[in-house]
Amino acid sequence: MDNSLRDSGQAAIARCVSAVMRSRHAVRAFKPRPLDRKLVEDVLQDAAAAPSGANIQPWRVYVVTGTVKEALADALLAASRAGSVPAPAHFPDPLPDVFRARLQDFGARYYESLGIDRTDAAARLRQSERNLSFFGAPVGLLFTIDRRLKSHSWIDLGLFAQNVMIAAKARGIDTCPQVSFAPFHEVIATQLQLEPCEVTAFGMSMGYGNPHAPVNQVAMPRERVRDFARLVGFPEEHAGR
Repeated sequence: MDNSLRDSGQAAIARCVSAVMRSRHAVRAFKPRPLDRKLVEDVLQDAAAAPSGANIQPWRVYVVTGTVKEALADALLAASRAGSVPAPAHFPDPLPDVFRARLQDFGARYYESLGIDRTDAAARLRQSERNLSFFGAPVGLLFTIDRRLKSHSWIDLGLFAQNVMIAAKARGIDTCPQVSFAPFHEVIATQLQLEPCEVTAFGMSMGYGNPHAPVNQVAMPRERVRDFARLVGFPEEHAGR
């Protein structure tokens, strides 16, 4: 193949991949349109190409829909309202200032899009509870891992989950990764009959997003490469971009 054709082909692939990655964002309002089982299986098969240390492939994922999803959501909501699940602690306290500022910025943008005042605790709680019903998405995913594995295998699980989101977005399907399911492991384990060695890492909503919902139109800023990466040994002509 001519080098120019090969290079142009690679450039086209790069643009396509870049467009998919940059268009992916967390979606929290979905259309009622169902997802075909074969489509979900294709997404998961693509995601299984994710790398893992020594190819141990530590990920497990439970995909729920229909009455099974509804029963799980009901059980999670009941446990939450009964106070039988400890309050989640997703971040350390105190959270370092740089991360706290980003967290506060997220909260301000998120609740403003929903028309919820930051002092309205009841409305914030109602919105938080929507996590447990997968924001109304037709499909919910629960990601688990063997609790005996070490932290680098959790990174492998994250790589797999990222692949799920990218493979879904490439097919026009939206997602929202949700750590809010992690504290409800015992409820999830009972409902889905998980193995004793498994622990729930996080969940994910999946479906066709409603593009008109204000919550799906929130722009979340990203840091520039020069703010989070240190490139050493390269020529300086492009420095500062």
